[in-house]
Amino acid sequence: MEDNEFKKYLNERYYPQIEWYDKKAIWNQKLYKIFQWGIIILASVTPILVIIGDTWIVGHWSAVLTSCSVAIGTASLKTFKFQENWINYRTTCETLRKEIHYYNARVDDYGDSNDPMGLFIKRVEALISRENTLWLALQKQKKEHSDPASHTPLL
Repeated sequence: MEDNEFKKYLNERYYPQIEWYDKKAIWNQKLYKIFQWGIIILASVTPILVIIGDTWIVGHWSAVLTSCSVAIGTASLKTFKFQENWINYRTTCETLRKEIHYYNARVDDYGDSNDPMGLFIKRVEALISRENTLWLALQKQKKEHSDPASHTPLL
């Protein structure tokens, strides 16, 4: 492989993939923390609203709304798997980032390789493929949990 082809691969595939995984990791982390803190706060406020419900006209309805919000937030965390996505994306991003350092230092398999550029591309594509496989498995798992018709009855 020529140097200019390798640089093209780095600029058009490798670095954009790192950027994509980094952005997705940050986004999923934010959503996870927002939902988690919302659930914590609403779950903490609900008993107080129940207690003051008799003295405050909308107290009982407020308690019902906060408890429903906790249930919706908890179900959303389980369904959309923000924490799992965050961890998977961050892991893939950091693994991709370290690969260029291994390549540049010619450590690990790169030191013994006759074609370090080809090995780099092969390893990067294997990492991306592995993450895609994990994502597909997670999507299938989400569908099975949310679709009662997909469950086979136990006999």
